[in-house]
Amino acid sequence: MKFIVDAQLPKSLSDFLNGSGHNSIHTLELPAQNKSSDNTITQKANDENRIVITKDADFLESYLLYSKPAKLILVKTGNIKNTELLQLFSNHLPTLITLLQ
Repeated sequence: MKFIVDAQLPKSLSDFLNGSGHNSIHTLELPAQNKSSDNTITQKANDENRIVITKDADFLESYLLYSKPAKLILVKTGNIKNTELLQLFSNHLPTLITLLQ
């Protein structure tokens, strides 16, 4: 699967996804890096069939109102350590993949 990880989440999440056999980019890899607009991220996700992973509720509103981006994972963990976030994804990635197919 292909992902794009938004600015509020660590690049290490994108690296983890790549290491798990997926194709992931982080907003740091875009021309405007972490200053990329939500529209830019959504357009790239839709153009490249990527799933947006974010903590930004604005993406949820856009998804519910306009179905953009086409696929979305909204992370609602609050403030946790990056290692804890990666462990959550490690534990639940197979289920997420199944739900998103």
